[in-house]
Amino acid sequence: MRAFIVLALIAAASADVSHLFNKPGQQRLQPSGGPDTQAEILQQASDVRPDGYESSFQTSNGISAQESGQLKTFGPEEEAIVVSGQYKYTADDGTPVEVSYTADENGFNAQGPHLPTPPPVPEAIARALAYIAAHPPPPEPQQGQKKF
Repeated sequence: MRAFIVLALIAAASADVSHLFNKPGQQRLQPSGGPDTQAEILQQASDVRPDGYESSFQTSNGISAQESGQLKTFGPEEEAIVVSGQYKYTADDGTPVEVSYTADENGFNAQGPHLPTPPPVPEAIARALAYIAAHPPPPEPQQGQKKF
């Protein structure tokens, strides 16, 4: 059943549904003719199993992707597919873009040198956090105890 669901999702993502959005008599838009419109698939592989899947492809214009998912049990009745993968391509300005990602019980996490990162913690805040860690507050009084 899980394999059927995964295959159905792959088929839905691959389907050309642009005809659903064109009004009768409206001419269908064609690609602008850039180099990517002539790209060919050089390699494509897919292996779907009941306990997971693996998928990859590579195109003639340098786009490639790999992804794998494994069934993971989180509790007596909770299962989910944990996914990891990566994709790469060349941006319009010639910059190579590579992204690695995971999707698991902690959510979706993407990593790549081009992705934004948070600014550094200001020095005063870092000192305050270090002080708090070194000097934890005293424990709260238990119910029924008097605080003097």
